[in-house]
Amino acid sequence: MRLITVRGGEHWAEYNDSQQGRAARPLCAELITLDGDGAGRDAIDLGCGAGIETRALLSAGWRVYATDAAPGTRERVLAATDETDPARLTVEVTDLRTLRDLPHADLIYAGYSLPYVGPNHLPAVWRVIRARLRPGAWLGVNLFGENDSWAGNPDEVFLGASAARALFDGLDVLRFDEVEEDGPAYSGTKHWHTFDVIARMPTM
Repeated sequence: MRLITVRGGEHWAEYNDSQQGRAARPLCAELITLDGDGAGRDAIDLGCGAGIETRALLSAGWRVYATDAAPGTRERVLAATDETDPARLTVEVTDLRTLRDLPHADLIYAGYSLPYVGPNHLPAVWRVIRARLRPGAWLGVNLFGENDSWAGNPDEVFLGASAARALFDGLDVLRFDEVEEDGPAYSGTKHWHTFDVIARMPTM
C-alpha cells in the first residue's frame, strides 16, 4: 500500500503536513539497513517532504543534505528532526526541476520525487545525481512506470522497464522491483506502477 503522492504543486505543503507520524518509507529503511551506521558520512534526501526520511538518516548517524520545493520545508524538516547542529543537517528549499548542483554523497535517496521533475528536466537532474555519487555510494529511488493511472501527464515521468533499467547502467543494481497494484494515494485510489530501485556506485 502506497499512501503517497498528490497531483498539483499547490497541495504539496498540505500533503507533507499530513505525513507526520508515519514511519520512514521502506526503501529508505532498507538503504539504512544495508549500509549500517552512517558514521558521519554524507547523505542526500531529494524531495525530503515532511522530513521523516531525513530524521531516519540522522538517527542512523548520517550527515544529511535535505531539499524540497514545498513552502515551509525548512521549518517542517527542522521540527520533524529536532536537529539544531548545522554540521549534521542542511535544509535547502530547491525546485528539483532546476537542480544543477549537489554535494558529493555516500548515499542519495529520492523517494517518489524524481517523477515530478518532468521528462524535460529528468536527464539533467539524473546527470547531477550520478555525478555526485562517491565510489561505493548507495542510491535508492522510486520511479513511476508506464502503466500507472497517471501515465500520460506531460509534466510527470513514466518509464518502461527497459528505460528505467537504463538509468542505472554502470551501477551495481542490488534491487530492481517492478510493482503493479491498485491502492490508495493522497488524492484517492489509483493503479500504481512503480520501480523501486537500490543501486551502488562501483568502488573502482
